[in-house]
Amino acid sequence: MTTPGAGEQYLGTPFSLGAMATAVLDHGGEIIGWDAAAEDLYGYPAEEVLGRPARTFLVPVDGRTLFAPDRPIGSWGEKWALRKRDGSVVHVVLYVLRLGPAEARPTTAAWGVVSVEAGQMERWATDQAMLAGLSTQSPISLTVIDADARVQWVNPATEAKFGIGREDYFGLQAREILPHGEFISPGPPGRSYESVIDHVLRTGEPVIDLHYRSSLPGDPPTRRHVWSCSYFRLQDATGHHLGVCESAFEITARYEALRRLELLSRSSGIGTTLDGVRTCEELVAAVVPDLADAARVDLAESVLAGEEPGPWSASTPCRRVTGGNSAGHDGAPGGEFPAGGRQLVLPLTAGAARFGTVTLLRTARRDPFTDADRALAAELVAHTAVCVDNGRRYARERATALLFQRNLLPQELPEHTAVEAAHHYVPGAGPTGVGGDWYDVIPLSGARVGLVVGDVVGHGLHAAVTMGRLRTTVRALAALDLAPEELLSRLDDLVGQARIGLDPKETDGTDPAVGARCLYLVYDAVHGRCAAASAGHLPPVLVAPGGPAAPLEMPVGLPLGVGGLPFESAEFAIAEDSLLALFTDGLVTGADHDPDTGITGLCRMLSEHQSLPPIALRDRVVASGLPADTRDDAALLLVRVHALAEDHMAGWRIDPDPAKVAGARASTNAQLEHWGLDAVGFAVELIVSELVTNAIRYGAPPVDLRLLRDKDRALICEVSDSRETSPHLRRARPDEEGGRGLFLVAQLADHWGTRYTREGKTIWAEVPIGADDGGPDPFGGVFGDVLGE
Repeated sequence: MTTPGAGEQYLGTPFSLGAMATAVLDHGGEIIGWDAAAEDLYGYPAEEVLGRPARTFLVPVDGRTLFAPDRPIGSWGEKWALRKRDGSVVHVVLYVLRLGPAEARPTTAAWGVVSVEAGQMERWATDQAMLAGLSTQSPISLTVIDADARVQWVNPATEAKFGIGREDYFGLQAREILPHGEFISPGPPGRSYESVIDHVLRTGEPVIDLHYRSSLPGDPPTRRHVWSCSYFRLQDATGHHLGVCESAFEITARYEALRRLELLSRSSGIGTTLDGVRTCEELVAAVVPDLADAARVDLAESVLAGEEPGPWSASTPCRRVTGGNSAGHDGAPGGEFPAGGRQLVLPLTAGAARFGTVTLLRTARRDPFTDADRALAAELVAHTAVCVDNGRRYARERATALLFQRNLLPQELPEHTAVEAAHHYVPGAGPTGVGGDWYDVIPLSGARVGLVVGDVVGHGLHAAVTMGRLRTTVRALAALDLAPEELLSRLDDLVGQARIGLDPKETDGTDPAVGARCLYLVYDAVHGRCAAASAGHLPPVLVAPGGPAAPLEMPVGLPLGVGGLPFESAEFAIAEDSLLALFTDGLVTGADHDPDTGITGLCRMLSEHQSLPPIALRDRVVASGLPADTRDDAALLLVRVHALAEDHMAGWRIDPDPAKVAGARASTNAQLEHWGLDAVGFAVELIVSELVTNAIRYGAPPVDLRLLRDKDRALICEVSDSRETSPHLRRARPDEEGGRGLFLVAQLADHWGTRYTREGKTIWAEVPIGADDGGPDPFGGVFGDVLGE
């Protein structure tokens, strides 16, 4: 007989003949055919069995009879346990069929015996039962579609789901059954049903878990269901394409739940800034079109102004700050709602305060809002309200801190003969708020000027208040004429002692001034020298006339309140018309937190434009893109120094003899006459007489007298000696002959004081000067007060 190929299928079974053991018996029961599969199954080679009785080799182990004398015995598909050649047992299912025409006599008929391994047969039977159950009992909808995307077969679950009989499906296309259907995910939206079928048929690649949304036949268009659909190609044994099988099950509830979770996860995109209007725009972008087809937000005018919201009523003034519509839902631009639909109005509240109203709308083609939708919308709106409130509070605190800081910073720098200054301050624009940067120009005695720049750690109102404390303290210490390193040491001590009285709830028991940085520099216009000290602050940039700009090399101490190490100062000569740039780190530090790049750019700008006046140079620096990072405060102080001209100075060494006081007065009068300052001669003569007398009587030699003319602003009288004991002002009794000297000086001078030097002390007094307008004596009434008249 002819043995079929292994790739062909046996009729009515799932097995290739290569998987079946086939034996052919003649009418007498002798084996006349024995294929390779039979040899593999039973272990007998063909040459051993051919021509011999089958009962000799196919022997049941249970003693039953398998063969009658003239033919096999057994029903179709009966299970037998047969002995193999090696003595082991194989369980098979036997199929016995008669070969030849039906009218042939049994004595001439041949018989075919097909053996299938029992385990393999059981698996096939299970597969058949599974397929039968899937097609008739499974709740999964199964549909077979041909190459033209027309329905060829459906299972009972599909009939029950769509309410259409099987015979009514045949030949219909999907768009005829579900005219409003669409694929929504995953992959690109808008793909057609036909394109999916074509792709599976052409490539043989299955498409898994496509989400298809549509209403059911007979349902209103607003009621939309979502199915998870998968597609795979069907083909016969020869590889001919029979069509595509679609399996689908409904996931509407799961899809809606996932959509709500996605909306909640997108709520992290609401409130990315502290701008309340921007926050409302982010809410609209989050809910349209997934939750609503249109949305709008109205905020109270008081909230937009940064004020506390008042009691809410129907007449509360509001402004529509944002609105939006989804495409394809008949929405008009600009936040206008389409006609019809269902609205969902929610109050925008945080705590007991209401800031406005959020309105959501669904058009008529969508389902109404469910309880789950309303709960989700309420949660998103509540989150938005908290963000709006945070932004409102931030705006109010920022405005307060900015106002406070601007009132504490000098609005105009004092004019001084020794310096020409320009300043610039930019508050931080980042979410942390206004910082605590400050600067100052402080006139000092002896044609000197103090330059200050500083930076407080932190931002907000606390930083602004701390900045005010430090600036006031620095000015008070500068009035004592302290050297830069001494001033910073005393300021450091005060920061360490200032914890008393702080609210621990607000500051955690730590002074906000701890960690602040400060640079203090004193310029002496008489000697053309500077002294500078730093508490953790960046050094200034120095530009000598015609030279390059470079940071000053100087020691930098620890920030204030951090440690107890002493501060060191640097002293250096500075040429006439040199430029000094004092700045905080916010001016030069970019997003990479590296100030070197910013300092290099600042030096280049100062070098290229050093000939400009400080105000014009400041504008050029700001226009160049500094500060590098607008999130932090930035302060800049530009100062061009001017030395006091030699013909505006005069000085004498006074012998420690009371008789020499008259000579000091005479020298003073002569110098005043040379300068054309006769109008103040009498007052200056008295001041010189009193200060020189006190130095000779109570001080120690050498005694020096110096007069400094600060252009047309003031005349400064200075008397120095080597004793550090400071005189003090007191009011003498009427019967006392002395004790009125310093009181007289205080009455005649605009300012007076004492400063200490390495050689001792200097008592100074400053008398205003100006053109003599022939008016009343500027010192009238002084002597009456002194003499008691």
